[in-house]
Amino acid sequence: MSDQLPLIVIGVTLLALTLGVWGLHAWSGGRAERAALVERLAGELGSGAGRHVPFAALDRRVRATGWGRRLAARLAATGTDLTPGQFTAAAVGVVGGAWLVADVVLAPFFGPIAGIIAFWSAYSFLEWRRRVRTERFIAQLPELARVLANATQAGLALRTAVGMAADELEAPAGEELKKVADAMAMGHSVEDALAELQERLPSRELIVLVSTLVLSSRAGGSVVESLRNLTVTLEERKETRREIRTQMSQVTVTAYAVPVIGIGSLFLLNQIMPGSLSAMTGSNLGRICVLISLGLYVVGFWMIRRMSRIDV
Repeated sequence: MSDQLPLIVIGVTLLALTLGVWGLHAWSGGRAERAALVERLAGELGSGAGRHVPFAALDRRVRATGWGRRLAARLAATGTDLTPGQFTAAAVGVVGGAWLVADVVLAPFFGPIAGIIAFWSAYSFLEWRRRVRTERFIAQLPELARVLANATQAGLALRTAVGMAADELEAPAGEELKKVADAMAMGHSVEDALAELQERLPSRELIVLVSTLVLSSRAGGSVVESLRNLTVTLEERKETRREIRTQMSQVTVTAYAVPVIGIGSLFLLNQIMPGSLSAMTGSNLGRICVLISLGLYVVGFWMIRRMSRIDV
């Protein structure tokens, strides 16, 4: 037995080393597969696999935070190809540039204010893109309901009808329905897939359409007749929204013209009397007056936008 002890030790050692090498290989392979999956889901690989994505490391760090996940959802709703890391880098650059320009052109006091306005403008740009995409999607809802009604009347299942509508309709409806079809193909229920679509592009028209489709998939019934009636209703709401938007266009322009005039007057004053803004913001009273004036402009902008917002 004592003669076989070295052989046993060597055998156990070789077995341990083999298991260690296998475990290390499995761990590294799993980590590589996870990284590839994260990049694919983040949209970093896309159609150009292997290409370098700008700010990829920053994007991974931003996505790991709650703010980054909310930003990713907001970017997905806008339909842009920007990643959270790229948007963060661009926002930091815009804020820094606005801060520097206001510091040099106007006065050092206006640097932080310009940075805050630039950061708000970046987020407002995302909200504007999401609103434009939602409006375009709402404009396509009557055609979407018509395609679904025709496909359902032909005897196709709702999952198949959604996939067919995704192929026939243009963006953004086609892209969004493609996501719904992919989610259902991965095992998501019709209700969950449509709920995700409703979260990306919230609107009353879409809520009605989703409710109709979900109720029909649960309880059955004449989904064709419901969709055809919904098509007529959506067409009428589309015309009503167009008329309201046309009538309120002047008020919308006024809401943006008021703060632009105020900011332009600062540049004009500084050009007429160089150094006047620095002298004005050199005292506490001057800073307080400037902040009050800017606050009044913000309140005026919010009130005009609030009064011109009509929900249909």
